[in-house]
Amino acid sequence: MYIKKIKLNNFRNYKEQQIELEKDINLFFGENAQGKTNILEAVFLCAIGKSFRAKKEKELILLEEKNAQIEIEYEKEDRSGNIKIELNDKKNIYLNGIKQSKLSDILGNINIVMFSPDDIEILKSGPAKRRRFLNIMISQLRPRYVYCLNMYLKTLEQRNNYLRQIANENKPQEILDIWDEKLVEYGIQVFEYRNEFIGKIKEKIKNIHNNITEEKEELKIKYISDCENKEKYLEELKKSRQADIERGHTLKGIHRDDIYFFINKKQVNIYGSQGQNRTVILSLKLSELEIIRDEIGEYPILLLDDFMSELDKKRRENFLKSISNTQILITCTDEFTIPNKMCKTFLVKNGNVEKTNK
Repeated sequence: MYIKKIKLNNFRNYKEQQIELEKDINLFFGENAQGKTNILEAVFLCAIGKSFRAKKEKELILLEEKNAQIEIEYEKEDRSGNIKIELNDKKNIYLNGIKQSKLSDILGNINIVMFSPDDIEILKSGPAKRRRFLNIMISQLRPRYVYCLNMYLKTLEQRNNYLRQIANENKPQEILDIWDEKLVEYGIQVFEYRNEFIGKIKEKIKNIHNNITEEKEELKIKYISDCENKEKYLEELKKSRQADIERGHTLKGIHRDDIYFFINKKQVNIYGSQGQNRTVILSLKLSELEIIRDEIGEYPILLLDDFMSELDKKRRENFLKSISNTQILITCTDEFTIPNKMCKTFLVKNGNVEKTNK
């Protein structure tokens, strides 16, 4: 799988830009705040349907313009394709020229794995970051997961609204049984998807982390959820019902799921060094890369946003040498080459991309 061409119009700081990519490595270098990460964001947007950093989609439109357009041409082993996203008052998505009714319709066409310095927050921050990591990975491979998760969150919102009505308007508590049944219905499905993929991560990450650390560290993962089965989940909801009413929101469910990472039986985000945390993230993302390859039969596209700055020259070269048959898009401040790799380099300056090598 690889991207052939990226077209940007009024996107972020790009007025009009067309970029033809190399199948192997594509390096975008330049000073900060010139638009390098915007290129990766455009790829992420066409793969996932959402930005990885913008809270509002109007932030993606060039200042003083009313609309933006992102278009990507890609090749897979069995087909070629085109995804176009138009941003104005609303978002329109086109797959091979046909307008799609749902965001989930484009999922799985362009598969990606992204590294960035902020990925350390997957470990350091709260469980929402870890759930988001899972959501992005699973949604690329199981589009129905998005439907189940959205229905769960919609039901959760309705249940929370009714909890407040019980507290403020003395509505009957028995009606909560209806919301509980629906919450459990979708929650169990989300749990099963997450449990499946955490199992796949466990299979991959142990050997990957052993290789990175020369078998000096044993990495283990534990999945924490209230939703292992229907009976337990319903029981947990009933037990917490009074507390839910008092607080006005639901305290149990897959929206509270978490993943714990342990190195040599010690929780990484509490006891691990900065280097250990970064190594765990590297192992986690490489596991994701391998899982996607197993699922679709080819490697996803690798996006490295200023990730190379975290590695010295030797580790950087070893890391890139270890990855084969994968298109890589790298952003960095300085141009560099990778021995024995086809590498296309681009200078990014003031929202303009210029190829620097032949």
